Amino acid sequence: MDWSAAAILASFLVSTAGFGLFLYGRKQMRMPQLVAGIALMVFPCFVTSAAITWSVAAALVGLLWFACRMGW
Repeated sequence: MDWSAAAILASFLVSTAGFGLFLYGRKQMRMPQLVAGIALMVFPCFVTSAAITWSVAAALVGLLWFACRMGW
């Protein structure tokens, strides 16, 4: 695995945001935020590119927005 500084920073920032979502979802008992938080914390461990990390994070946040918009 070839980790660049940008990939490590992106991974750290996305995982931190995921941890915040996880805590919020657990405290408010909101399943979409809980699941999105877990996904945002876990997937950066398997991705070594900053661009892919940001793309997947944006897709997950988009899915979270859609799930909340649908009333879940």
